[in-house]
Amino acid sequence: MTAEYNALNSNSTWTLCPRPSHKHVIRNKWVYKLKQKSDGTIDRYKARLVAKGFEQQDGIDYTETFSQVIKPAAIRLIFAFAVHYDWIIRQLDVSNAFLHGQLTD
Repeated sequence: MTAEYNALNSNSTWTLCPRPSHKHVIRNKWVYKLKQKSDGTIDRYKARLVAKGFEQQDGIDYTETFSQVIKPAAIRLIFAFAVHYDWIIRQLDVSNAFLHGQLTD
């Protein structure tokens, strides 16, 4: 949790500001996950800070949603290309990924 919190601070993910009286504040929570190796031993502990999106109201707190998710068919296509062209496949674990977009109120 400390590593995630430090990453949020070092990336200037948020700044403390006064709460506008006319705005609804979306609360957040820490989500913990235990990553295990294939033999069942503990690999690492993970923590991430997530917004409680279920508290949002459509048209008030947001007007549209977008979740960038890769489809399984796209992964199979990439694997097929890799096999056909003899590409090397490597796994990459991104420890802190942030959406770099301008938020307005």
